[in-house]
Amino acid sequence: MEKRNEILELSFEFAIDIIQFTELLEEHKKYVIARQLLKSGTSIGAIVR
Repeated sequence: MEKRNEILELSFEFAIDIIQFTELLEEHKKYVIARQLLKSGTSIGAIVR
């Protein structure tokens, strides 16, 4: 039986939410904050791995 890695799953879901939110920000022409949020919000996935 394989153990479930809840931290990995939650960080992946968080990254997906961040990506969707930054796309919304870009639609409203908030490019700088969207880019910074994308970098910092998805970096947690790299740290967890």
